[in-house]
Amino acid sequence: MARYFDVHPDNPQPRTIGQVVEIIRGEGLIAYPTDSCFALGCRLGNKDGMDRIREIRHLDSGHHFTLVCRDFAQLGQFVQLDNAVFRAVKAATPGRYTFILPATKEVPRRLWHPRKKTVGVRIPAHPVTRALLDALGEPLLSSTLLLPGDEEPMTQGWEIKERLDHAVDAVIDAGDCGTEPTTVVDFSDGEPEIVRVGAGDPGRFV
Repeated sequence: MARYFDVHPDNPQPRTIGQVVEIIRGEGLIAYPTDSCFALGCRLGNKDGMDRIREIRHLDSGHHFTLVCRDFAQLGQFVQLDNAVFRAVKAATPGRYTFILPATKEVPRRLWHPRKKTVGVRIPAHPVTRALLDALGEPLLSSTLLLPGDEEPMTQGWEIKERLDHAVDAVIDAGDCGTEPTTVVDFSDGEPEIVRVGAGDPGRFV
């Protein structure tokens, strides 16, 4: 049964955030709010957590997960950026974008795109997500919480708790955080390519 945490959306309680981080460090899987929509997340090295996300969402082995990072310094450990891409990505973060970039050796090979050797990364602006990442000290391996058969991600923590009670270890409820996933921008070839239009304005990359 999943633990349910009611967290203030703007000033998340440090004690509660600490309890969630303990669950993540204990190889747990959480449902948490972001600045685009709810997501499923676990530690980067948690292969079982990754498999559980695939099972919950009915994803195949080719699905690309996202590394949700605390800040630009952390993001830079996991992806390679030249000067032009660095400026473009930095100007749009934190925000509602996921960037596909060449992975460094810090990223487990199972997360690489099989041909391009890339990985998706993002830096969110949501206060709860940022508090989690600050306390955790490492990225969250994440995927949008969109269940099979649903047209849109769930927006209510209580509903997620009800539907995924035996599939996740914790649900963080900080209020409604919307239904639009991030805008995905592929920089793997150096020039921006909009892969998915979502919550972030794609106009800045066109």
